[in-house]
Amino acid sequence: MKKGAVVFTSLALLLAFCLPAAAQPSNRAVETIVVDTFDNKGDNEWTWNVQASHFIDAEKGYPKMQYFDGQPNSLKALNANGDSSPKVLGVKTSYLRKGENWFEVYPEKDGKPFEIALIGNVSQIDFWVWGANYLYYIDLLVRDADGRVYTLPAGNLTFDGWRNVIVSVPSYLRQHSRLRSGPKSMMFVGFRVHTDPDEYVDDFNIFFDQLKYTTNTLSNIFDGYELRDIDFGDSSSSSNGNTSTGDAK
Repeated sequence: MKKGAVVFTSLALLLAFCLPAAAQPSNRAVETIVVDTFDNKGDNEWTWNVQASHFIDAEKGYPKMQYFDGQPNSLKALNANGDSSPKVLGVKTSYLRKGENWFEVYPEKDGKPFEIALIGNVSQIDFWVWGANYLYYIDLLVRDADGRVYTLPAGNLTFDGWRNVIVSVPSYLRQHSRLRSGPKSMMFVGFRVHTDPDEYVDDFNIFFDQLKYTTNTLSNIFDGYELRDIDFGDSSSSSNGNTSTGDAK
């Protein structure tokens, strides 16, 4: 009897530790969110633009940016029953001399740079890029919740054709302000491509497709979250010049 009681007690303790863990709601909701497919359908509130450093051959119209029909082979299976005419975003550059040359591809709205909010706690950002086997380097530019712009290295472009590039977001990068009224998310600023000082710079093409990110969308949700942006009537009070003298102490 004692032996049986010990076995029964052991099983009961095992279930007590296991069952609640399985039944508890998770505070993680990992999702992959597509920022832009570069299909140029006008669905986004932003468009894309490009700017380049001083020695770009501006007299010949560089940098040039244009949408083209196409997509990476790996994405064709995902688009089998979807859009029959997917597009990619292409950029062509030509510089007057070798050196520390660069160009940036960035979103804009109403003719001004526009930063795209990345929801939740982002663990990685990935995109498809077509390389021309030049020794150029590509980075992602993001703005943290303290307003600082960080450069996230994404490797070099010494390959031919399409490649899916995955960039991990470092844990030290603050994605949510500790202040109630501060920024709620990290922002995507743009892509930056810079040349190796010894690489050829007179004829370079690059293409982009499907920019997306992986994130925990529940990372900044807490009990009472709905009170974060509660309206105390500040704007209406300041606009009409009246000061409330109710029961506030």
